[in-house]
Amino acid sequence: MNIKTFNIFVGLTLFLGLLASCHDKPKNSRTDTYSSGTIKFVADESFSPIIDEQREIFESVYPEAKLNAVYTNELDAVNMLMKEQTFLAITSRNFTEAEFQNLKDRRFLPAAIPLASDGLALIVNNTNPDTIISVDEIRQILSGKVNKWDALRPGSKLGDIEVAFDNKQSSTVHFCVDSLLGGKPINSPNIYAVKKSAEVIDFVEKHPNSIGIIGSNWLNDKRDTTNVTFKRNIRVMGVSKIHPATPQSSWKPYQYYLYNGNYPLIRTIYALVNDPIHGLPWGFANFMSADYRGQLIFFKAGLIPRRGNITVREVNVTNE
Repeated sequence: MNIKTFNIFVGLTLFLGLLASCHDKPKNSRTDTYSSGTIKFVADESFSPIIDEQREIFESVYPEAKLNAVYTNELDAVNMLMKEQTFLAITSRNFTEAEFQNLKDRRFLPAAIPLASDGLALIVNNTNPDTIISVDEIRQILSGKVNKWDALRPGSKLGDIEVAFDNKQSSTVHFCVDSLLGGKPINSPNIYAVKKSAEVIDFVEKHPNSIGIIGSNWLNDKRDTTNVTFKRNIRVMGVSKIHPATPQSSWKPYQYYLYNGNYPLIRTIYALVNDPIHGLPWGFANFMSADYRGQLIFFKAGLIPRRGNITVREVNVTNE
């Protein structure tokens, strides 16, 4: 009889209240309120699965509200916010100091609201026997110092390492440049930027020598309510903080390993708000960040909600 101990999430308790207040009648042509009206908001495409869930639940709770999502890359999302083409952008970064000051100088009240944390996942083809990689090896690949599989794994027959991103200006690229390369540009000779995260998965399925980099919220198998399996048409690599990577030091972006910090590639999802009338953009942002229902959606999707108490228990599983 083998007994294994696993750490799993069994509950999420939130002590949150929906933030709402009364405001003067808007001085511009907008007629939306905190919980009604129609707005357009923009988000980085890598967050589209989880943001779509948030939008659908918000509209069911507030039937007089209509949220039109525009999914694009992170750079364009922030630019749209700065140009007042939208008043809510969902990204993986905070305002820069220059952006924040620019908005304040124009007498706006910008706010960056942390919503949740997800992992940046590395995926490979099902036929690829390599399932672990170190952060140092990822840096070497992205910087162009390593571009063939046999340089990582002597004897490998896979040839060139092809790296696929969702978009050349996406939040995943920004994370790699900023957090992994210290601000230096990606310099690999075999970089492929497709258009959407789903296309990264398709690319990896068709290219046995490729590595895809996408947000972990794309990987959870919706049939698995415990969030401990991933889509079965690709392999998810374990990532190690130390080099060389070993099975014991490598972790996949399971929810618990995001929570305890074992998984090294973690980013924060922000709602960047620049809404002068505190209308529907604020209502949706606060629903995702401060309402029990919004935070629970992040939790059930395998992410780490920003607020609330997460309960972890040890469970003994017996294999006879």
